[in-house]
Amino acid sequence: MNKRFISLILAVVMVMGLTLPSYAEETYSSPKKDSAQLQYQDMLMLFLLPHIDEAVRGHYIHTLKEQPLVYPYFVDVTEVKRVNGFRGFHFIITLEANPTVGPHISVGKDRLVFEVAPTIPGDMVKLVEYKHLKTYELPPHWQNIVK
Repeated sequence: MNKRFISLILAVVMVMGLTLPSYAEETYSSPKKDSAQLQYQDMLMLFLLPHIDEAVRGHYIHTLKEQPLVYPYFVDVTEVKRVNGFRGFHFIITLEANPTVGPHISVGKDRLVFEVAPTIPGDMVKLVEYKHLKTYELPPHWQNIVK
């Protein structure tokens, strides 16, 4: 009797696990191996992450009670332009970020365009454009953070 009861419980748990909706979005595909390009992108993210966080906070403060986090591995560099020609140090960098709350629940997808140049006062970075691309619905147990 004990074995049948345990088997029944395991079957119920397995079926429930298969039918529960997942709120994890396929918003990011992880690279499978390291490369020089990936290393440069990761270094760039360390430099730009405070600016990305500030811009994201400025957008989501109007819609969420809890501010989302942007992890560097949830940011993709989509375009880099060198403004003043070969070996010039003035860049326009376009990124797409997927801010998250809690256990990496994506709240949206955003495009950020930064200008990076030694002539920009402060730390050489200026946000040129911020565009919210997508809003993802939060799971029911995270709805309380929506304003």
